[in-house]
Amino acid sequence: MLRVAVGSVLILGAARAQVPVAQSEPPHFEVVSIRPSSPEQVAAGFSGCATTPGLVRCINVTLKRAISGANGIGLDRVLGGPAWTESDHFQITGKTDQPIGEDALNEMLKTLLAERFRLKVHRENQPGETLVMEVAKNGPKFQPAGDPKTSVNNGHGVLEASSITMRIFTEILSRDLNLPVLDRTGLKGAFKFTVRWNADRPRVAAPDDPAGDLKWEISTALAQQLGLTLKSQRMPVEMLVIDRAEKPSEN
Repeated sequence: MLRVAVGSVLILGAARAQVPVAQSEPPHFEVVSIRPSSPEQVAAGFSGCATTPGLVRCINVTLKRAISGANGIGLDRVLGGPAWTESDHFQITGKTDQPIGEDALNEMLKTLLAERFRLKVHRENQPGETLVMEVAKNGPKFQPAGDPKTSVNNGHGVLEASSITMRIFTEILSRDLNLPVLDRTGLKGAFKFTVRWNADRPRVAAPDDPAGDLKWEISTALAQQLGLTLKSQRMPVEMLVIDRAEKPSEN
């Protein structure tokens, strides 16, 4: 974000001179590590970004997956770029001196990607499916969190949140479903809950299963366990389009 500082100086009681526009430095990590994933890490298949106060750790991620995580959107909304942005995997770690929260960490991750991957993107709207999350007639079925700091464990088929806002929850769902999810619950503050995709079934949909299967399972779980609904709507969807990207050098 650009911050513009404009001032004025009184000269001889009449004339005014404008102070030159100043741009603030983008937020940076104090310590950064980037290296390619090993063949064993790629073969293991696990991929994702996790944050704790003052730390971002992305394991076995493609550049597009890192962009998705930094912007809180699904992979389907990251378009363009060279082929390696979807095939090459990286281990990315960013640390700060202070225990800052997830929003600030994501801004720092955007800076890291811009500087180390020479990443440039632009935004454009395209028509597409959007899921709108609302409170069901008999919901919600969860309690406020005692701690406002985000604390979430998002694994295969389960999300355990000891403290999460609805905005961050919809961002996680957007990434899991590869569909934009809008928060229209009207719920403010942070909440605690655990939700499992169809816990009574012996198998849940895997991330690479047909999108409709996973969407149905998550929608059903949210309605039954949390008192929340997901409704599909057709509307303009903001996409991130990669204009430039370069492979980074190792630390």
